[in-house]
Amino acid sequence: MEARDSTAGALASSDGEEQAAKKNAAPKEARTKVEQIFGFGKEDLRSWHSLVSLLNRPSDPASLGIFRCLFGLLMAIDITQERGLSHLDYKYLDGAPVCRFPLFNFLQPLPLDWMYVVYVVMFLGALGIMLGCFYRLSCLMFISTYWYIFFLDKTAWNNHSYLYGLIGFQLTLMDGNRYWSIDGLRRPTIRNAHVPLWNYTLLRTQIFIVYFIAGIKKLDADWVEGYSMSYLAHHWLFDPFKIILPVDLVSVLVVHGGGLALDLTAGYLLFFDVTRPYAFFFVTYFHCMNSQLFSIGMFPYTMLATTPIFCYPDWPRRFFARFPAFLREGLPFCAPTPQPSTSCVYPKDEATNSEGQETLSAPKTSKLRLKHKLGAIFTILYIIEQFFLPYSHFITQGYNNWTNGLYGYSWDMMVHSRSHQHVKITYRDGKTGETGYLNPGVFTQSRRWKDHGDMLKQYATCLNQLLPRYNITDPEIYFDIWVSINERFQQRIFDPRVDVVRAEWSPFQPNKWLMPLLIDLSPWRLKFQEIEGSLDNQTEIVFIADFPGLHLENFVSEDLGNTSIQVLQGNVIVEIVEEKKNFTLDPGEQIKVPAGAYHKVYTVSEGPSCYMYVYVNTTEAALQQNFTKLSEIQERIRNGTETGPLPPELQPLAAPEGDQGSEVNATDPIVKLFLKRQRRLRQVKKRREAGVLERFEHFTVKKYYSIRRGFLMTAIALRNLAVGLPPLEQLTREVAYANLKEPPTEANHDERLKDEDVHTEL
Repeated sequence: MEARDSTAGALASSDGEEQAAKKNAAPKEARTKVEQIFGFGKEDLRSWHSLVSLLNRPSDPASLGIFRCLFGLLMAIDITQERGLSHLDYKYLDGAPVCRFPLFNFLQPLPLDWMYVVYVVMFLGALGIMLGCFYRLSCLMFISTYWYIFFLDKTAWNNHSYLYGLIGFQLTLMDGNRYWSIDGLRRPTIRNAHVPLWNYTLLRTQIFIVYFIAGIKKLDADWVEGYSMSYLAHHWLFDPFKIILPVDLVSVLVVHGGGLALDLTAGYLLFFDVTRPYAFFFVTYFHCMNSQLFSIGMFPYTMLATTPIFCYPDWPRRFFARFPAFLREGLPFCAPTPQPSTSCVYPKDEATNSEGQETLSAPKTSKLRLKHKLGAIFTILYIIEQFFLPYSHFITQGYNNWTNGLYGYSWDMMVHSRSHQHVKITYRDGKTGETGYLNPGVFTQSRRWKDHGDMLKQYATCLNQLLPRYNITDPEIYFDIWVSINERFQQRIFDPRVDVVRAEWSPFQPNKWLMPLLIDLSPWRLKFQEIEGSLDNQTEIVFIADFPGLHLENFVSEDLGNTSIQVLQGNVIVEIVEEKKNFTLDPGEQIKVPAGAYHKVYTVSEGPSCYMYVYVNTTEAALQQNFTKLSEIQERIRNGTETGPLPPELQPLAAPEGDQGSEVNATDPIVKLFLKRQRRLRQVKKRREAGVLERFEHFTVKKYYSIRRGFLMTAIALRNLAVGLPPLEQLTREVAYANLKEPPTEANHDERLKDEDVHTEL
């Protein structure tokens, strides 16, 4: 964007062509250094009156109008995707026994057809924001339904969904419909009218907080040392860096170091003219990478849409003025300067004429009205609140595990990675004392309950209400969940001896049944890397830490051969259940445990015990050997060195690469799995080597079918509410038509070959 003499700062900016001309006409030496850098002087902060006048300074509405339009468009797209319109019937199916996790327990979803109505209202609100049509009403329609959906399901919470709600709330209070809007066409008095500076101040500060606080959170030792997101370094996007750096350094310097540096500096760099072009480049590159690394919907594009907010507010006029004249009819205003607005406070020399009388051409005012003061008060209080919330963990301590309280409002972006090794749910019949086990995740579609005490309490309460349907009276629910955070030991996260149904939980107190994170054992991670580096490709390892007085009951699958337990710290007793034998192990000692049998590991030391399982997945190893042999046979067939006849079960290997339907007819399951894997590798290679147009085509086709299903299911729901349910056969045909997907060759690009994924739980 075009640079000017003054630098856009945290609060001030150019106020349109008219004021910019006046400012630029003033001698530079007459302006203080602060005014040149920030756009306002010290005198603007010396009194409440001057501060309110500053925050209500007239500003060009162009940039705010363009952002409003982009935000509404992105939210309309987001509703069909991340908000879940395309799969709403799977999530809120009427009558299904489902455990839900609302912020407030009294919040419940409406009947399915009415949930579609909620989404229709939200979608129409987003469209209204985009078009600037009945702007206030559209904003209220959007944020009321959006926050209802947001509070209805904590398992879907994330930072960017929270940000969307905040921006929608801010836009409701702003004058975002004064540029390039239908409201402006209907109401000439607001068309192209000034907006108060606090509109820009609020948005800019909000985006600054998103970047900067996320950077502050990344000053955590785990992030700085490269443990939080180490797996990202293996993604193909970082291949260019791997040409000059090993993977470990790519993880530490590029993924973690680069992410930290960008978050800490992006907000500052965007504010100043000199650094803004560089910030645009790095921020754009960063968000484009995020769009490929993570499934985070419209967030990268929304953040890209916020970057022009930091430019001078009149940038759209100068930008669209460069288009040919015949195109400008459908483009935003270019030439006209903003008209005065009662929402702003003007200097006295502008509000009155030379005789001291108010001008007749515009309703300018230099007097502070109530709405001006309220706007300033709201801006200040909102900014203070947004800086306070990320560090208010002492208020709601019961809402998070290992990162205390208010986890949904802290901008902890990608600071923690978790891996779950063992999840066991035990129920006990309160009447008969009979015990049993539940499949983890039964009655719910979410997996996030495993990491948060508040959700675990809700889940246990729900199970307590549902299990009596299955002749389990007054059930007690116990959870034994093992998780590793940022590559630490696998450890328990909750006390397995506590009946969570009857356990006390409060949002304002820590969970007494939450086991503490064993931070003292963090230095072991360097030792983990050394141990893992000394193993061959067939040997796998799991590091375990447990608390005194507790024991781990484990089953070793028959697929896992040569499994042993080696103690690293503390003392344990290993009980082989079938043999009824106990073995005491000290640090450095190990014991082999039988496959296909249960064993228990008791921690008998005064402090936590640390040990590791070392094992070989014999099934996977044998499978890899078979794959190697099949690959060699296939290579010999292709280069013509395979002269002998192939047995019938291997004949599918001779099929041409383009004819990959032959694996369906393979009689040997290993050959069939090998051919599936070969097809998958070819698809991955093809996708990576695809051109921009091909990638765009695949992206649009995938989105089309997703959006198509959402709208068709919405039409079915609205029809049901209007005229009632049709015959079951008709409804089945309609849903089947809505469920049509893209061609299988394209749809399978992102599917995993479940047959070849070997998940073993020690």
